[in-house]
Amino acid sequence: MQRIAKPVLEALAQRKLKERMPVEAKLDDRELYTYLEAYGRLLAGIAPWLEHGPWTGAEGELRGEYVRLAQLAMDAATDPQSPDRMNFSEGYQPIVDAAFLAHAILRAPTALWSGLDDRVKANVKEALRATRSRKPWFNNWLLFAAMIEAALCVIGDDTWDPMRVDYALKQHEQWYLGDGMYGDGPHYHTDYYNSFVIQPMLLDLLETVGDRYPEWAGLRERVQRRAMRYAAVQERSISPEGTFPVVGRSLAYRFGAFQLLAQMALREQLPDDVAPAQVRCALTAVMRRMIEAPGTFNAGGWLTIGFCGHQPEIGEPYISTGSLYLCATVFLPLGLSTDRPFWQDEAADWTSRIAWSGGYTPADHALE
Repeated sequence: MQRIAKPVLEALAQRKLKERMPVEAKLDDRELYTYLEAYGRLLAGIAPWLEHGPWTGAEGELRGEYVRLAQLAMDAATDPQSPDRMNFSEGYQPIVDAAFLAHAILRAPTALWSGLDDRVKANVKEALRATRSRKPWFNNWLLFAAMIEAALCVIGDDTWDPMRVDYALKQHEQWYLGDGMYGDGPHYHTDYYNSFVIQPMLLDLLETVGDRYPEWAGLRERVQRRAMRYAAVQERSISPEGTFPVVGRSLAYRFGAFQLLAQMALREQLPDDVAPAQVRCALTAVMRRMIEAPGTFNAGGWLTIGFCGHQPEIGEPYISTGSLYLCATVFLPLGLSTDRPFWQDEAADWTSRIAWSGGYTPADHALE
């Protein structure tokens, strides 16, 4: 986490992110968006640790320093006078990454909101509201608009729009396909967007503003049950060697593909036949395979475009250096205290490792 987060947070806290961060991309316009991508996506992954980590000992000191950097960075990103003021209003992309920033605030309301002074809070609200000037696409982007409104609600902005939340929730209910999977819009796509965006945002929308309306609250159990099923599928998709299928778009997000599995571990809502230690060991294996691949970082410590190492050809036109920091969402379980089974239980093999070694393997069943 430190290796990925430190270059971004230190540079932005010093208002030097645009000066220091390289921009690897296929399109020339990505400088408009890449900096907010890096900050918002990174925070969405480390927010639970910022909010719930220890305050004492070596880790406590580190966490305190990262909270300080994140708060300084929030000021730098939203201050109109800052050289690192980020783009919240030009083009379509800002609605995406303002939503990841909003998601981070929902996951760490004390560290990333209550700890800010009134001037910074006003700037953050204005930045989030600025994204309303664009219409999201008719797919997972509906959740970006909803997440921004949910954050505005939680931070006390009376202008928040429940219709945007309502539309996203009800439309995704229409797009549910069965067995724990949602379509990304009206059609099914073989990719990891159920984990990159759809299910994590559905869960946290209902967690934070779900009680505002009875019909929203009525979705919570269904959405959670589907997420548990999808978490089981994700755990089973990790091979004995710590690899997973190279399918779908946005593979440059690397182990961000497992945000939903990490989130269900954080929520301690894993399926009954998936032990927390299995998930810890499986995710560790994936992270090691990817982060230790030569070329994952450049000489300055910034992530490069790739799936396993530096593979610029794998990046779609919308991918740039900042996009890659969605990988940080795999770190969600760092928000669990050290006494929880996820950390305390003995190392355990995950399902495919057990199955391919001839061990006891319960039958898999679709969600009814």
